[in-house]
Amino acid sequence: MRKILILLVMTSNLVEAQFIKEKSINAQIGYGLSVPYNSVDEIADDGFFAQGELVMKVASWIEFRPYAGFILTSSNGKDLNDNPTDDKAESKAFLLGGKARVRAPIPWVAPYIEIGIGTSIGKFETLTTFDNIDKSGIIYHIPFSFGLELGKNNNVDLGFTYYFQPSVEQFVGAFAVGITFPLNNKK
Repeated sequence: MRKILILLVMTSNLVEAQFIKEKSINAQIGYGLSVPYNSVDEIADDGFFAQGELVMKVASWIEFRPYAGFILTSSNGKDLNDNPTDDKAESKAFLLGGKARVRAPIPWVAPYIEIGIGTSIGKFETLTTFDNIDKSGIIYHIPFSFGLELGKNNNVDLGFTYYFQPSVEQFVGAFAVGITFPLNNKK
């Protein structure tokens, strides 16, 4: 049994999933936002978002995307109308998870939508009339994105990405731009 296990470990790098047609890396950067679920004031705290994804194309219209990224948002003490407020939704988190993207396989402009499941690791603060949450650690999130893949090979990504975080009563998101770099794909 031990010899079989050693043989499997040694040959595991020779085995490839047959349903993955192409692999690439997608790097995104954008303007980050965090918004509380319940707020009397119109609150949207802003910051920075960056993420990297391994793109595994199954067919021309579906891709699996494990991702890792981070979002940093902070309050400036004002609401969207520039009035002072104590309400806020701040996140300083590392994002990790997986998504599935469904896209229209159209050259130059391909619309897409994606959903998945993941975890946020960091510090979260939601302060509204209804919530007073100050939490650090690991929480789950539900990613949801939509946008357009642009260019002849659809290698520029322009979209909105959101991470719903129910345990801290807020969602974080970004308006992001990404570029996809193909990896050496075997034909």
